[in-house]
Amino acid sequence: MASSDSTAVVWFRRDLRVTDQPTFVAAAGSASRALALYVLDPALQAPAGAARRTFLHRCLRALDESLGGRLLVVRGDPVDVVPRIARAVGASSVHVAADYGPYGRRRDEAVEKALADAGSGVELVRSGSPWFTEPGSITKSDGEPYKVFTPFSREWARRLPTRQDDEGMPVDTDASTLRWMDPADKDGGPRAVRIPDDEAVDAELPAAGEQAAREQWEAFVDEHLTDYDDLRNRPDRPGTSRMSVHLKYGTVHPRTLIADARGEGTGAASFRNELCFRDFYAHVLWHFPRSARENFDPKFDRITLDTGKEAQEKFERWKDGRTGFPAVDAAMRQLRGEAWMHNRMRMTVASFLVKDLHLPWWWGATHFMDLLVDGELSSNQHGWQWAAGSGTDAAPYFRVFNPVTQGERFDPQGDYVRRWVPELAGIEGKKVHQPWKLPSPPADYPAPIVDHKVERREALDRFQRL
Repeated sequence: MASSDSTAVVWFRRDLRVTDQPTFVAAAGSASRALALYVLDPALQAPAGAARRTFLHRCLRALDESLGGRLLVVRGDPVDVVPRIARAVGASSVHVAADYGPYGRRRDEAVEKALADAGSGVELVRSGSPWFTEPGSITKSDGEPYKVFTPFSREWARRLPTRQDDEGMPVDTDASTLRWMDPADKDGGPRAVRIPDDEAVDAELPAAGEQAAREQWEAFVDEHLTDYDDLRNRPDRPGTSRMSVHLKYGTVHPRTLIADARGEGTGAASFRNELCFRDFYAHVLWHFPRSARENFDPKFDRITLDTGKEAQEKFERWKDGRTGFPAVDAAMRQLRGEAWMHNRMRMTVASFLVKDLHLPWWWGATHFMDLLVDGELSSNQHGWQWAAGSGTDAAPYFRVFNPVTQGERFDPQGDYVRRWVPELAGIEGKKVHQPWKLPSPPADYPAPIVDHKVERREALDRFQRL
């Protein structure tokens, strides 16, 4: 039972919403009022990229509005500022959604220790997480982690709610669940800072905030969930949910998506499977944090990779969408134009970088994290390793995506290519995927940077030598 004059701090991180908030429930059970806090952490801000920082700041403005202007934003190392904030408001507890990433775990352990060392008895309370299943909670019967997706997915599916009152359903909260204190009432501590203005971002970013997430999700359920399994691989069609960025920042929780996608159809089942993949990669990262930077399968440390000036030049052409392979170039230009890329095309361009250009997967992974508005460390790094063959459930070494075939199969009329590669806009139908075969190829579009058949054989030779 909360005492009449007790205070809790609710420290927002990747849960920038007021509905379905386990932290609110926990805080309400221990305090009569709460301070809403967000810490602009330089360790996370610096490497985020302009698109992610701008989207975050827009989400913070939306959250602040939901809380009636009572979100306290400070800047600094959380290990320093969070205990000082707790002391300034006389808090007895700090409430967070648990972070299972390598940096987040270290940070929270350090904050917990700093709170304890302050001698004030302030507790760091973890409630929920950004995942449907908390990383580390699904293991084999002997306690060992799953390294293969399919058996993991079977166990994950057993956690799905089957009735409205089952565990795993959204929590009933809103802004009125807690009585929010005015940040101006705190006694000292770190000073409040303005939520930063938008940065100069060339990409067209999606709408930010909880309301935008809800509207995007409802539109997808109404218009595309039923045929999601049929259209999710088509970059020329609006068949995906575009919810990855909202899951990244917690403007929606996967519980909500799963609750609405519990149908028996193939579309709902396929969508749940993608959420399962998201959880799987978070579990893998929790058990194997080195896999964020290193090959999950260490034998791939010995594979021959191209380096040097020529390799760097090819990398720059890949980044700029000037490889001469229209599907690859369209995807890389979409990345710059929307700070997002269709998942089928993420696989295509990753395979091209690693197996046609023979470049390190982490070059591509870093470039993605620089530009993606939905950049999620666990999904990005392990998705890249899937393409490289060095990760869990990796694509076998003999699976080399043909960039022409991928375009012809999943962009059959060439609409996706024509949208993002204007040099090819005048080429009709599937001919757009092989412009070099035309009697008069466009003069302002490059010839293919490599011969795919030759480089495929080279990739197989390098893998076989392992």
